[in-house]
Amino acid sequence: MTEMAALFDPLTIGNLALRNRIVMAPMTRGMSPCGVPGDDVARYYARRAEGGVGLIITEGTVVDHPSSSSRDDLPHFYGEPALAGWAEVVHGVHAHGAAIVPQLWHVGWDPMHWGGKTFDRPAPYPSSPSGIDPSGTAIQDPMSLRDITDVVNGFASAAKTAQKLGFDGIELHAAHGYLIDQFLWQETNRRTDEFGGRSVRERARFAIAIVEACRAEVGPDFPIILRLSQWKVGQYQARLADTPDELAELVEPLAEAGVDVFHCSQRRFWQPEFDGSPLNLAGWTRKLSGQPTITVGSVGLEDSDFLTYLDGGGAAPSDVDDVCKRLHDNQFDLVAVGRALVANPDWPRLIERQQRTRPFDAAMLDTLV
Repeated sequence: MTEMAALFDPLTIGNLALRNRIVMAPMTRGMSPCGVPGDDVARYYARRAEGGVGLIITEGTVVDHPSSSSRDDLPHFYGEPALAGWAEVVHGVHAHGAAIVPQLWHVGWDPMHWGGKTFDRPAPYPSSPSGIDPSGTAIQDPMSLRDITDVVNGFASAAKTAQKLGFDGIELHAAHGYLIDQFLWQETNRRTDEFGGRSVRERARFAIAIVEACRAEVGPDFPIILRLSQWKVGQYQARLADTPDELAELVEPLAEAGVDVFHCSQRRFWQPEFDGSPLNLAGWTRKLSGQPTITVGSVGLEDSDFLTYLDGGGAAPSDVDDVCKRLHDNQFDLVAVGRALVANPDWPRLIERQQRTRPFDAAMLDTLV
């Protein structure tokens, strides 16, 4: 069918040439001991490239800053052992014809620990814009301007490293309540200096500074993707923008700063973002920014949403007619698939042949296959 064929059309964005519109979504696996991705990580990504994915976005990999990570098993994007591991990942993915970008990440005051939970280890440096959680409870000192500069430099250095290692671009993780998103969200950013403000445009200055610093390091032709969301971990009704005008205040200056692609995370891709329009977050972001977008959110799953696996439930495979029709209608440009690719490394080939896919089950997250 015409709509299904759209999923397998090639796409070129700047210097990034993709064989199809299927993206492997970033999914934290936590299987890099001491921050070093091993041979099993390289094989894991290579299998998805061999299975037909066009673009792989790695799991979140933390930048070089003392409080960028709250767990010892999250992969680093600094230090010789970790970078050697990532070089092997790049080699394996490219050998199977896919492109790959690392997701660069700073967890900030990790939202997985909001609500009285404790860190695996205490954050050694201030790592939140205002030192508060979403309830307004003080959790630490706010970041100083020096802290902010150090983090911006950490992202810029990681971007340059990605280019040197042969990655095809980078993705900046500015979603889900992690550090960049904490600056964007008014509930966690109460600063009164140049990195705060009442409007999302004002609160976007930290994200803009990171984008501009990365762009300065990698030049004009190295793709920068930025992942954004309305929802946060544990705060699923949270919103950065209640209207299209407010969303424009966020995405327009980010595009001007150097974002080439927006990766728009929803728990359910089919849900409209604003009343009066069927467009989802990726559709509105494309319309307002003029930049290509990636949609993501329970693609390839039926009667399921982002939290199904937390309850131990699996999910039946579904057709992808809806997402393909939206793609064919140019509502967005790329489609990111997460859990369906954990269950089916060859998901693109199965979908193209209209073959049944294996249902996702939470137990699949216990191993790296």
